[in-house]
Amino acid sequence: MKPIHATLERWFPEKRLFLRSDTETRFIRLSSETQLVAWTGSTIVVGWTIVATAILLMDSIGAGNFRAQAQRDQMTYEQRLNILSSDRDTRAAEAASAHARFEMALEQISIMQSELLATEEKRRELETGLEVVQTTLRNTMKAREEAREQVAMLTENGEDGTPLSMPDEAVGTVNLLANALAETAAERDQIADDAGMAIEQAAEMQLELRLLQERNDQIFRQLEEAMLVSVEPLDNVFRAAGMNPDTLIEQVRRGYSGTGGPLAPITFTTATGEPDPDSLRANAILASMDRINLYRIAADKLPIAMPVRSNFRMTSGFGQRWGRLHAGTDFAGPVGTPIHSTADGVVVQAGWQSSYGRLVTIRHDFGLETRYAHLNTIDVRVGQRVSRGDKIGAMGNSGRSTGPHLHYEVRVNGNPVNPMTYIRAGQNVF
Repeated sequence: MKPIHATLERWFPEKRLFLRSDTETRFIRLSSETQLVAWTGSTIVVGWTIVATAILLMDSIGAGNFRAQAQRDQMTYEQRLNILSSDRDTRAAEAASAHARFEMALEQISIMQSELLATEEKRRELETGLEVVQTTLRNTMKAREEAREQVAMLTENGEDGTPLSMPDEAVGTVNLLANALAETAAERDQIADDAGMAIEQAAEMQLELRLLQERNDQIFRQLEEAMLVSVEPLDNVFRAAGMNPDTLIEQVRRGYSGTGGPLAPITFTTATGEPDPDSLRANAILASMDRINLYRIAADKLPIAMPVRSNFRMTSGFGQRWGRLHAGTDFAGPVGTPIHSTADGVVVQAGWQSSYGRLVTIRHDFGLETRYAHLNTIDVRVGQRVSRGDKIGAMGNSGRSTGPHLHYEVRVNGNPVNPMTYIRAGQNVF
């Protein structure tokens, strides 16, 4: 102990603190050990004060950065939504314009086909009439030859060498035949001219029809490419979300009750009774357009909106965490931040549930279900129908939670899927 005391004496020599009054003088003896304890305590207090102040400053700066980042993310999200909305409107206008051009082209094709059929029918009638005229002309020429032979016989000299005079009846017959022959020849020439004009007209119609067919083929290709570009991303979105696109389309079609109904197919047939190739392509495009319309209807029922709209940051995503499946996405923010429904549906649970804490569960169409856990307050009741964007509660820290946040889940037929699949689809596709 003496070496330790000697060391302390060297650093903290013993001191006396005198307290003097009018009547007496007292002193307090400050040993080396006492000074060491006081110095150690003071150092700990000062150090703790410095560390606590630094932590508070870092937390304040971090919170400010998080808020600024959240505001920037919110502004970026809103700008992107506006851009996507503008692009969607532009594509819808282009699709409507293309559909109008397509209908106009089909109408022109129908008119041209009708005119071509009428011209073909007229040409066949003219050919039939021409054959009749040619037959009549041959008969008339034969009759004329016979008449000429009769005239020659009548005009031969008699036995006494005097020419025989032609009877008036024979002369009338010859004149009648000559007139009929002239009229027949004129009719033949007129029919031949009409047939030539009809053939030229048919050739012109065929040329116009070929040009129209090429223009329609170009329009069809553009429409088919547009439909392919529009439909494939939608199919991929629903498949990635664990939903069968064909089954989804059938469900929407069975429950569809909007104005106009599905697009009606076009029915054109060729002379052989087989469907026209253009009709088949047009009906395929109409089927794609109908599929897109049904996807739009389905999108209105899907949870593609954000459950938190302001003052938040994403802290944990969907997937394996610490050896267990984290079945949702976490959004951290201040207590009391409004929580909104991400799609239309019916509230099937609104209360406390073990580790979820205060939980709201909403059932949607197509076997979808969304869960909103760790709430501070609940603003809906079981059986209540809510719409997308309705406030259903406020963010909290209830249940098994390490801080104020929303645990958001999306389930398809009871199986958890990544909620961001739907949210990204709402941002990038719809």
